[in-house]
Amino acid sequence: MRGFFRRNRRPQRSASGPTCYRSAAYHPLRPWQVRGQRFRSTPMGRRGLDPGEVTEFLDRVAGDLAAVYDALAQSRRETDRIKDALRRWQSEQARARNERSQGR
Repeated sequence: MRGFFRRNRRPQRSASGPTCYRSAAYHPLRPWQVRGQRFRSTPMGRRGLDPGEVTEFLDRVAGDLAAVYDALAQSRRETDRIKDALRRWQSEQARARNERSQGR
C-alpha cells in the first residue's frame, strides 16, 4: 500500500517554473525591467512625452508589479504549506487504517 502512494504522486512544480500555458519565448515583465526602461527623446520641435512623467509612471507600474509578485510568492508558499499538511494527514490516516486492519 505504501508503494502505491509513491508511484502515483504528481511531480511537484517548481516555484520558478511555468504556471500557465504560454510560448517559451514569452517572458513576464519584472519590476527592474520597468524601472530600467528608457524612451528615446523626440527631435527638437516635435511633440513628445515628459520624461519625468514617464519615469514616475514606470516607477508606479514597477511597484505594482513588485507587489503582485510578492503576493504570488506568498500564495505559492501557503499552497505548499497546505499541500504538505494534507500529505501528512493522509499518511497518518493511511497508517491508522493499516494498523486497524492488522489488529483485527
